[in-house]
Amino acid sequence: MIFKEDGGFNYLETGEGKPIILLHGLMGSIENFGDMVKHISSSHKIYGLDLKLYTTPLSKTSVKTLADYLHSFMSHLKIEKATLLGNSMGGHIALIFSKLYPNMVSGMVLTGSSGLYENSMGNTYPRRGDYDYIKRKTEEVFYDPKTATKELVDSVFEMANNRGSVIRVLAYAKSAIRHNMAKDLPKLNMPSLLIWGKQDQVTPPRVAEEFHSLLPNSELHWIDLCGHAPMWEHPKKFSEIVLKWMSKHTSS
Repeated sequence: MIFKEDGGFNYLETGEGKPIILLHGLMGSIENFGDMVKHISSSHKIYGLDLKLYTTPLSKTSVKTLADYLHSFMSHLKIEKATLLGNSMGGHIALIFSKLYPNMVSGMVLTGSSGLYENSMGNTYPRRGDYDYIKRKTEEVFYDPKTATKELVDSVFEMANNRGSVIRVLAYAKSAIRHNMAKDLPKLNMPSLLIWGKQDQVTPPRVAEEFHSLLPNSELHWIDLCGHAPMWEHPKKFSEIVLKWMSKHTSS
């Protein structure tokens, strides 16, 4: 797995084959995809884009700006078309990008995606100075609370105590509400794969079912004993679903 800095972009790049671009969530990073990258890079070219969420100028802090940032990244690397794989707000970015640049999207893989149900983002607003609260909220992301390592909790706690980061979290959350995708989803005809944790407390199972009903060319798969980040909690099973779907549905 190789991390690169090029043209103002920070990203990981690994594997060979059809391109897949990984998009992390609001409280996350490229590291969230972990072992999943090893599984799917055996047959695909993987790019993991650092979205630089907390260094974006406040006036440009929106999910639409992040979709444009993805477009700049693909243009810089001359990636003409790719499958977008997004978790949480990363899924929302994939949806907006697919609306704006449909010819650049081979397919979408959405897991615990925002875009329809934004109360979840309100529930994750960090509370400064309260480590136990941050620990509890971080554990709620997963089915197995042990997945929330001390390193992860410490990272979220540090972000929660940075005023600039908190302001941006609020700005992204408000932007997500403004960019509800319910009316746009029926127009997104590219193949879409929904992989959802059955015990997701952040974007509950009914959200996955609504995505499935609105996206015209979608498949829905469930992973049991799993919360909001299936690619993190169950990387092997998640990857198997992705690879099987990719072999059937994406042409470039």
